[in-house]
Amino acid sequence: MTKIYITEFEEYCQEQLGLSKHSLRAYRQDLSAFVKFGTKVGLINQPTGQDVIAFQKDLREEQGASPSTIRRRLVTLRSYFKWREEMYPVEQSPFDGLRLDLKIPKRLPRPVDRPTLSALFQSTEHIIELDPMAAPKGLNDVSASKVTGLIARLLVVTGLRISELTSLRVQDVTGAATRIRVRGKGDRERTVYVANDRLQKDFRHYWQCKFDTLGSQAWLFENTNGDCLTPQAYRKRLRTLSRSLRIEPHLTPHRFRHSAATLLIEEGVDIRLVQRLLGHASIATTEIYTKVSDNSLSSAVAAADTLATVDCFTVP
Repeated sequence: MTKIYITEFEEYCQEQLGLSKHSLRAYRQDLSAFVKFGTKVGLINQPTGQDVIAFQKDLREEQGASPSTIRRRLVTLRSYFKWREEMYPVEQSPFDGLRLDLKIPKRLPRPVDRPTLSALFQSTEHIIELDPMAAPKGLNDVSASKVTGLIARLLVVTGLRISELTSLRVQDVTGAATRIRVRGKGDRERTVYVANDRLQKDFRHYWQCKFDTLGSQAWLFENTNGDCLTPQAYRKRLRTLSRSLRIEPHLTPHRFRHSAATLLIEEGVDIRLVQRLLGHASIATTEIYTKVSDNSLSSAVAAADTLATVDCFTVP
């Protein structure tokens, strides 16, 4: 099989396309999966369209991969061979002339409902016994449990991806801790805003402590060793918190991002402003949250049950 130049392709994606570390890691996994498949079936020559179809079938039937995983693997593979065609014009992509159905079942986002968010925010100040992690270095006056809750509130207000938030440094916060400068997907820069008086006060206190203690170059959020807090570590904190509060399904950072979009749309914020806040390249990605809002409308109408009030009316 044609040698898969994973490292070279990664360098191209990072330097030319500005993809995030998360995307690069996913690309590496997708290409490695194809290499593993080629080794298993003894693929020696330049891959053909039939080899791609066989790979898709293997993912679905042998590995039981989800539709979204299969789609991602094939999209990555197609991007890779397109890059190879540009690098080596004599080669032909196995995707040329190949028609694949890469559609996946559309699932509506699952935001965290308002009562659960309220319970979460009220509880984070009182879970020190349930969260034995020490406070980050230099912030002995701010418990790790409060930091967990602070991050959750920031995610709900700003709509940030957890990878965007954990990669922030102190210097990325400006305007007396009311604005945050973010680099998102495709290395696109945007500014998000910290609303809510109480959140601004808490965040400003936290930010000032970090600035005064560790300086502007420090990571905004750290783990107990003083290193950058990773998305995986924060997800683990949320799972622990979900169990302690008996929240099912468990909380995830991305559900907070869904909540941010849904709450804004339900409050009447223009969808293009929501798109800008979330950093979506396409308005179509943001429009899915209008469907979530429609679900909320349906629930409200069902709860009101206006017809029942008519049925029980007695004509004199």
